Amino acid sequence: MIGRRLPEERPRVAPVGYKIATLLLSAGGDRAGFAGVSIGRGQTYGVEDDARCAYGRRHASPAPRCDCGFYCLGSEAEARDLLCVTEYRFAALLTVDVLGSYIRYQRGLRYSRQRVTAVRVGACACGNPAELLVDAGAGMTGRRALTGCCLSCAAGRIGLSFGAYARLAGVPVTADASPYVLGERDVVPRLVAEVTLLQARLDRCQEQLGRLLGSDP
Repeated sequence: MIGRRLPEERPRVAPVGYKIATLLLSAGGDRAGFAGVSIGRGQTYGVEDDARCAYGRRHASPAPRCDCGFYCLGSEAEARDLLCVTEYRFAALLTVDVLGSYIRYQRGLRYSRQRVTAVRVGACACGNPAELLVDAGAGMTGRRALTGCCLSCAAGRIGLSFGAYARLAGVPVTADASPYVLGERDVVPRLVAEVTLLQARLDRCQEQLGRLLGSDP
């Protein structure tokens, strides 16, 4: 087995992966981009871009003896789990096509080129679904970081619509489902429980009122 190479993969369809990233807007407001959240977080990339060594080395990424290159997870659920980490709470969830050469690892791929195919913006800090993008209060030279915000929390702040960012980036941008908002199946039992509680209180009030009226001379 020594010296034998692993079989080379030649997929007919580009592998699909999931990752989280910081959304960026240029200082002039005319260019959109992304930044990683771990290795290479100081580097920015566009919707379709090539990986560059995060350490400034001149080899092509991904190099076998370096940890550079784009990274993605094979499971959307695992990528979504990362959004619970404190420093990643305001990142967006990206769906990507893996292009060029890649190296498999336990949870996904490390690769040379990617195309972002969808951007999903996380919930507002208040827990409601995001409706626009606002300044996250962070960034890097020439670029501001953006985060999702609902209309109520965005009152008085300058915001950018999802459509405007999508036109700049060249990729669909939507609000991700908020984990805090109840779905229809959850709302109905809750309403039934509230109505039952109100009815019980009303019955008790009527009973007490009847006693008071019955005690009058």
